[in-house]
Order: sequence, then C-alpha cells, then structure tokens
Amino acid sequence: MKQVPIVVLDFGSQYTQLIARKLRESGVYAEIYPYSESIESIKEKNPKGIILSGGPASVYDKDSYHPSSQVFDLGIPVLGICYGMQLITQRFGGVVIPSDHHEYGKAELFFDGECKIFDDTKDGQVVWMSHGDRVDMLPDNFEKIAYSDNSPYAAIANKEANIYAFQFHPEVYHSQEGTKLLKNFAKYICGCESTWNVGSFAKEKIDEIRKRVGDKKVLCGVSGGVDSSVVATLLHEAIGDNLVAVFVDQGLMRENEAEQVEAMFKSRGIDLISIDASDIFLNRLKGVIDPEEKRKIIGETFIEVFDKEAKKHNGIEFLAQGTLYTDVIESVSVKGPSKTIKSHHNVGGLPDWMTFELVEPLREIFKDEVRELGLELGLPKDMIGRHPFPGPGLAIRVMGDVNDEALHLLRKSDTIMQEELKAFGYYDKVWQAFTVLLNVKSVGVMGDNRTYDNTVCVRMVESVDGMTATFARLPHDLLEKISSRIINEIDGINRVVYDISSKPPATIEWE
Repeated sequence: MKQVPIVVLDFGSQYTQLIARKLRESGVYAEIYPYSESIESIKEKNPKGIILSGGPASVYDKDSYHPSSQVFDLGIPVLGICYGMQLITQRFGGVVIPSDHHEYGKAELFFDGECKIFDDTKDGQVVWMSHGDRVDMLPDNFEKIAYSDNSPYAAIANKEANIYAFQFHPEVYHSQEGTKLLKNFAKYICGCESTWNVGSFAKEKIDEIRKRVGDKKVLCGVSGGVDSSVVATLLHEAIGDNLVAVFVDQGLMRENEAEQVEAMFKSRGIDLISIDASDIFLNRLKGVIDPEEKRKIIGETFIEVFDKEAKKHNGIEFLAQGTLYTDVIESVSVKGPSKTIKSHHNVGGLPDWMTFELVEPLREIFKDEVRELGLELGLPKDMIGRHPFPGPGLAIRVMGDVNDEALHLLRKSDTIMQEELKAFGYYDKVWQAFTVLLNVKSVGVMGDNRTYDNTVCVRMVESVDGMTATFARLPHDLLEKISSRIINEIDGINRVVYDISSKPPATIEWE
C-alpha cells in the first residue's frame, strides 16, 4: 500500500473534506478515513501525521465518537481540530465544558508565545469558530499557544509529544491563513515535503492502470463531461486501443450535446462507440417522480446497456467510471459518521450479476483537481472549463414526470440561459449554471390573453469543488435578459425564478 503522508480521521464535520483539499493544495497528499479506522490499517498507510477533524457531537455524549486510543501511541504528530481538540483534552486528563454560548463565526487569533505551527502567519489573524463545548482546563504537559476574545484556549500544544489542537477551523475559507497553518503542521511538525501534484498523480494512476489491467480491455462510459473525458483520456494514455469507449445517448442530454461529444472524441483520436438508447431510458422513467428512483433506474439501465455492449467485445474485464471524491462522500458514509445526502448512479459498486471489476481513477480527487488533471493530460481548455453535468442528465432537472414535452422545455430554456451567460462574459465566472423545470403552473398575461403555463428556475452557483456553494450574484440585466428570452421564445413557459439558496443547506441540483 502506498504511503499516505497525512491521515485525516473524520468525526462528521461538514468541513472534513476541506482539510484534505487544503493540504493537497500545499503539495501534501492527504486522505480521509472514518474515525473508527483500525490502528492496523492506519499503520499500513505509514503516515507522518494524523489530523482529527471536527464533528457535531460533544465528547460527553453517550454515543460520541472516539478513535483508537493507540492513535496517540504511534509516535507521530497529531493535530486536533475543534471536536478533535476536545477529544485530545479529554484523553489526556483535561476538562471540557459546554460554552456559555455557542461561538460561531469570525474571531481574531492572538499568539501566546512562539510555536512552529504559526510560522509566517500574523498575530491577530481572522479564524472561523464553530463550537458548543470548550476547553476549561488543560491536561498536564499541555500549554496555551493562542487565544481569542471568547476562547482562552483557542490553540494548545504538547510540544514534547508533538500533539497540537485548534478550537477553530483552519480548513474553511474564512480562516485567513488556515491553509498555511495546515501546511506548517505537515511541513514543520510532521516533516512532509510538498511533492504531490496532479502531474505526479497522473503518472501514478497510469502506471497503476497498466499494472492492474495488463492486456485486458476496459469498457468506459463517456458523456462528454469533464469527469468521463478525463477518465477516458487517462485510460487511453495507459492502455491505448484496449480502451473501449462507449457513449450512451439516454435521451437526457442538452441540446445538440450528442453530436458535440462524438466530434470531441474523434478530435482526440479516441475511437468512440455511440449507442442511441433514449427509448429504453425514457420508457423506464415514464411516470416516475421520486428522484432517488429516477437515479436508480438510470444507473441500472446504464449498466445493462454497457453489459450488452461488452458482450460484443472479447477480453473486457473492467468497467471504468468517473466517480469523484464528492460522489462517494454524498452517497454513502464511507469516510465517517456523515449522513447520506443523495445516491449517485456511479457509486456503490456493481450488481452481483456483472463480472466486471471497477476502475475508478478519479475516486480520490476533487472536481477542481480533475480539471487540473485534464489540462495536464492535454485536453482543451474549453472542454475542461465546461460546467458539471449530472450523470442522470436532465431527468433530475425535471421535477416530476420525465417526458418529451418537459425535456423540450428544459432543453430550450437551458440553451437560452447558456447563450446569454456566455454573451455577458459570465460563463467562466460561475461554477455551474442550469435551468430546472418545476412543473408548477401559474397565471400570466401575454398580449391580451390569460396564460396558465410552466415555471422555470435558473440555478447558478459559485464553488471550488462542489462540496459547498453559494448562489451567484449576477447583474440584474443578465437575469432580466435570460427571463425575457425564455418567456418570449418558448411556448409553455410564462414565469422564470432565480434560486438564491446556498449549499448547505440546499444541494446544487434540485434532485
């Protein structure tokens, strides 16, 4: 097993994934594992340091989460963040108590003495607090290294044992120098080098694929989106003509998208098998309104179509998927005590009747890292810059029954929205933009006539990796133009609304 320089143990914080992202941005590779990961498994990864994440529980809760006590006996540095700090305090005999009031939001951090973990960062820096409990008495051999107005022990350390803890969250955007603090822990405390980047990741994955696949063939479903295009290109680099790339038109794509996908892969010198399976998908989705059922039907149908195509080729033993870290995290609680948000059609393994082995080269990286990887592999910038598009396609952007009329309205509205977004120069300024057909009708007036037609919602967000997102604050002129064109050019729509919710609490997609 490869070495994982920093192991992050997840205690359920919504920010845990950001810890790994920030470290990787600093060139230090990190992976997230559940808090309950066995000590044997952790030893196998041969880490140079361990980070205990935050979490929603109190250390005094009956069902609070605790790691193996041997984590502190490995002789390597440990950093506790928020809940992780409270665990460390309790573990070594200190006292944790409920705060008089929950501290949530920005605070100024002031140093108390010198500490390597604060090197090259400024005293009085802004950090983000989010906690209900606080440390009231330090364990023996621990000292205060920083404080804030409301947290007398905002950071503590046992320098001899190389154990450090922050009451605040260095991983979030609002902590001014949080990335540097995490890098300092990895570099100065753990002795890690900044050697990880997408270039080294690409070489490692290409070698890994070659060794695992050998002279066998890999079936890879492609959609033309960033994820599947990067997977296909990575596989083509690794195994050449042993890649069987299949594009399934499931009838749920955007306008003219099928033709664009075929042209793009042809230009890359990758043979592409195109299958029009739209009738199969749409027939199975008829009358289905539950979003989870939609996703499952689409996922199962994809696999059936792939299996049928695979039987036409000798030597296919693997199925490649563009599963990302965010897909895994949102689908199942494999990384810790976090709640399932929604299932993803490409997560969770294969049904028992399939004999393929899964190849998921992007499973451990985030969306922004996938884009970097695509550029590293030589994919064109305009393709890499495409907004994310969900695997289930437009089916989860139609609220309710998926039918030809609904898809027509959705495609036309999405095309208009994309055109205006590009015309105003905002396409590259937002992370994702799309329209949603609400299947909610309202009264309108067009000319002198009363209308009772459908409503379209425009959804545009700003994000880095899809784990969190805020709605895009766009010029009103742009929103007005999008609304005007959609209502005037598409029969059947008389109202356009704009979604101003962020993630969390909402998700980016509506279903």
